[in-house]
Order: sequence, then C-alpha cells, then structure tokens
Amino acid sequence: MSGAPTGLDALLPAGRGVWVPIDHGASDWPVPGLEDLDRLVADLAEGGADAIVAQKGVITHLTRQNEPPAIGLVAHLSVSTRHGGADAGEKVSVGDVEEALMRGAQAVSAQVNMGTPGEGRMIERLGSITSAAYRSDVPALGMVYARGTNLDPMPDDPTHGQAHAVRLAFELGCNVAKAAWSGSVEAFRHVTSAAPIPVLVAGGPRNDNDLALLQMISGAMEAGGAGVCMGRQIFAHPHPKRLVKAICAVVHHGASPEDAAQHLEG
Repeated sequence: MSGAPTGLDALLPAGRGVWVPIDHGASDWPVPGLEDLDRLVADLAEGGADAIVAQKGVITHLTRQNEPPAIGLVAHLSVSTRHGGADAGEKVSVGDVEEALMRGAQAVSAQVNMGTPGEGRMIERLGSITSAAYRSDVPALGMVYARGTNLDPMPDDPTHGQAHAVRLAFELGCNVAKAAWSGSVEAFRHVTSAAPIPVLVAGGPRNDNDLALLQMISGAMEAGGAGVCMGRQIFAHPHPKRLVKAICAVVHHGASPEDAAQHLEG
C-alpha cells in the first residue's frame, strides 16, 4: 500500500522541483522581498513552489504557526555575512541534521564556494553534513559555486568550473545540486551530465526581464535540468506568486516560456 511521497520524492515530485532559497537575510540586510516572511511563504506555497531553503530560525518560525505553510522546508546550514572581510566568502556551519529535523525541516543544504580561500574547510563541513544526512536518510542539497580568486577550470571546460562544482556536490554525497546557468543549453548540458543527481538551476541577481528568465529556465530543462533553485529572482519580484506559477508551468508542465508568461498577467 503506497502512501504520500516522502524524502526527496516529496520535494521533487516526478523528479522536478521549484525551490526558493530565502536565506539571504542572514548574509545581508535589508533585503527587498524578505520583509514579510509569512506573506511571502504563503504566496510561494499558493503559487505551487515545492520547497523553500531557509536558515533554521526561519524554519522554526514557520513550523510553530497555527497553520504551517504547505511547502517543503530545507534547512540551510551554512552562512557568512557581508561584514566578514577577507573571510566573507567562507561559509561556516551553523547547525546539524538532527537539529534541522527537530525544527521541522525535511532536507538540509550546505554551501561551498569553490575557488575561494577557505575552500578546504567548506568542503570538510559539507562532507560532515552529508555523512549525517546519509545516516538519517535525509536529502541534502549541495550549493557548490565555482567562484573565487583561486578558481582554475580545466582548459577544455566550457562551463568555467560549474560542471566541476556539480560533480563535487555529487561525490561528497549530495542528493541534489544547485548550479549557475552556464550561458547556453549546450554548456548547461555539460553541467547536468556531470553527475547522476538532479541539478537545479540558480537565478542569479534580480532582473526585470521575466520572459528572459523563463527562457533560461526552459533552456535549463532542455539541457537535462530538474528545475530551479532561485531566490532573488522570485522573492524580489513584484508578484512572487504569479512568477512561481509561471515557473511551475515550465518546470512541471513543459509549457513554453511564452505560454507560461501568461501567469504573470494581473
């Protein structure tokens, strides 16, 4: 007798997902779009998003409400702030898997900035988190970014290290990887094929061209992507619920960007 989906199947229904990181307030503040978390998360859930990625305090706040939002909760266990100076690129661990589960999360996430000073320590922290996640049968998202002054991609790598970042997440035991868009369907296909785990495309800095964003998402799906893991593009949008509906149309229903954009109309 089968029941409701659990684990990664619940967060990536049919292998696809729309995840929205909202952890940015720990690193920067103020952050446009994150002022009213309760309203935002309700809009994301109503729009059809599968999960949010948030720091543990936010997850506790949401799960302690009388009616917790009907959306997956992924606890992000890494942080740094804009005030860290030379250490600002090094993410430290601020929680563990057991605590994340106690707070109501269904999965965990950790970040490595590949090529940044402190990379080795970040890799070690991610490895410790995935070890604990494996023991507890908890899905782990790897936010591994190819960035930093020490980045040294292979000469024949058209992704400038993005494919290597996904491979690193996989080899360290992550069940899902987040990856920056590499500029084209052909290049992003190198990213998605770097490892046999779902790859969610990141959104990057907020811009006002919604159709271009939907076209990029469509290209990522064409290249083998499993969906999106986008923060500012969504929560800083004037109408997050509408944008999520449009993104879900592309990711979950295979709609064209032009058709999906109809959800943005008031």
